[in-house]
Amino acid sequence: MHKITLIPGDGIGPSIMEAAVKVIAASGAEIAWDPQLGGMAAVEACGNPLPQETLASIRNTRIALKGPLTTPVGGGFRSVNVALRQEFELYANVRPTVSFEGLPALHGGVNLVMIRENTEGLYSGVEHFIKADGVNIAAESVAVITRSGSEKIIRYAFEYAKHHGRKRVTLVHKANILKCTTGMFLEIGKALAHEYPAIEFRDRIIDACAMEMVMNPGVYDVIVTTNLFGDILSDLAAGLVGGLGLTAGANIGKQAAIFEAVHGSAPDIAGKNLANPTAVIMAGMMMLEHLGEFEAAAKINTAVKDVIREGKFVTRDLNKDSQCGTQEMAEAIVRRVR
Repeated sequence: MHKITLIPGDGIGPSIMEAAVKVIAASGAEIAWDPQLGGMAAVEACGNPLPQETLASIRNTRIALKGPLTTPVGGGFRSVNVALRQEFELYANVRPTVSFEGLPALHGGVNLVMIRENTEGLYSGVEHFIKADGVNIAAESVAVITRSGSEKIIRYAFEYAKHHGRKRVTLVHKANILKCTTGMFLEIGKALAHEYPAIEFRDRIIDACAMEMVMNPGVYDVIVTTNLFGDILSDLAAGLVGGLGLTAGANIGKQAAIFEAVHGSAPDIAGKNLANPTAVIMAGMMMLEHLGEFEAAAKINTAVKDVIREGKFVTRDLNKDSQCGTQEMAEAIVRRVR
């Protein structure tokens, strides 16, 4: 029995998480959920978007599945997602991008994994205004790249490739301009590559990588990069296969792992049974793999792909003629899993 923190989230979060819980239950994996609050739901309940009770639960279970969280607008609240990553040192963001048969997309046959450093770079929060006569005349942000952080994420990428049968790791940087920060990142990558002779290593400048991903994504297998570049490229990758509604992500560290849908909370369709639950169901599948529940994860992976390929019991963003909603799609996947 696995005890797991469950954070339903905001907007469409509760409905898609309900769908994911049904699918995971059908897979046969034995899960004891510990429901906790986060985001605006937590603000409304206790005035804090990231309550201590939620943090304590994750420290106890070391695993969480969460829906989309909304960070309150205004001063005093930092991004809940960034706060979670920094609180638990979730240094590796892992985002697989795989084409689904039966969906129109820019490219078929996409099968790449984006591994993004998750705690440093411009997300370090080191920034300030420069004032003159009481007016903000400029703003500065410091991109913090450490040797230890770079070594951890690049080694993680090589180990991921090794254990998942991947053949190539591409390190993405801007070392021609950002010579100290991403220059060091590249230098470390080249050094570590010698420890993994069975895996092809290459590097690409960020702008060239973006163009190549759009034109020929098949050349990419595992991509490892810094925080901001990974944030942008992972969404670009999702666009290649149909959008964020299909894309799951994992945030991995030594203390904990948090699995999530990477899209927003979409408050405009909350409670209307319209949201596509695929991303958070696939996040649950990744979570099961992380827990060693490989058979249950494989059932879910196959069921989701079959339901999407057939196109009958899917939400309207996947088939404009469909009459199905969130829960109907979840039930179709449950039937396939069983």
